[in-house]
Amino acid sequence: MDWDKLRVFHAVAEAGSFTHAGDTLNLSQSAVSRQISALEEALSVPLFHRHARGLILTEQGEALNRTVREVFAKLAMTEALLAESKEKPAGRLKVTTTHSFGVTWLAPRLKTFMGHHPDVTVSLLLDDTDLDLAMREADVAIRMHPPRQPDLVQRHLGEIRNQIWAAADYAKTYGLPQTVEELDNHKLVMFGDRKPPVPDVNWLSEVGRKDGSPRRGVLEVNSLQAMLVAIRSGLGIGTVPDYLVHDTTGLVPVLPEVKKPTIDMYFVYPEELRNSKRVAVFRDFLVNSIAESKGLRG
Repeated sequence: MDWDKLRVFHAVAEAGSFTHAGDTLNLSQSAVSRQISALEEALSVPLFHRHARGLILTEQGEALNRTVREVFAKLAMTEALLAESKEKPAGRLKVTTTHSFGVTWLAPRLKTFMGHHPDVTVSLLLDDTDLDLAMREADVAIRMHPPRQPDLVQRHLGEIRNQIWAAADYAKTYGLPQTVEELDNHKLVMFGDRKPPVPDVNWLSEVGRKDGSPRRGVLEVNSLQAMLVAIRSGLGIGTVPDYLVHDTTGLVPVLPEVKKPTIDMYFVYPEELRNSKRVAVFRDFLVNSIAESKGLRG
């Protein structure tokens, strides 16, 4: 099979249309369509169902795309390893982690890392869902749970601690709960809508509830940063990871004696990158930075 045609096929399969694939490949729609038609003719099978709303892969197209994705992922990994200098780490490193941790903790520290390793460039992909490392959607990940795929290397980085906070204005107006049961009588700020980026993010909804039904939040928002902003505004009581709270001015701790859940962090990468210098120096940077960081425990 022609590699150029496979590259075009993969772009169309991912984009779902000839037009969008053409934009990605810098080709005209007609040129993309001709390449796909030629590939279908060479294979003697239809690869796409064509309809007014776009393109859908046929069963044969799905099978081909799975193989092509895997081949291109392996080629990208091999290219990265070959490009890496034997003497020092070099090349692009694609890092993924949750949005809040990436924005608040990791991004401000990348200048230090890249200052020590000027030949390494970083592509930071922030997503509260797990990108597929085996398919090279990213090279390495910082995850708030153990990896679920058996073929990934993992390193436990440490723990994230949580605290319960309220604004001083809220405490003045409504008072503060003295027991977890008294949370029933207070306004709570919760994580909502999407899958939580960290385990137990809404543990306040259930702690101390004898009937088993969760408390509802006065606000539910799919952003830990937005939760903190809402808490600071006096909207309600909430719990957020310690790394988010750089300045406690205007905040008061709530139920400080209550044991809070911690979050385990893991550094994860494919087995193929075990000997990569870029991965090794980034791992060491994370370990050292976490050991020095407030709100994290290595």
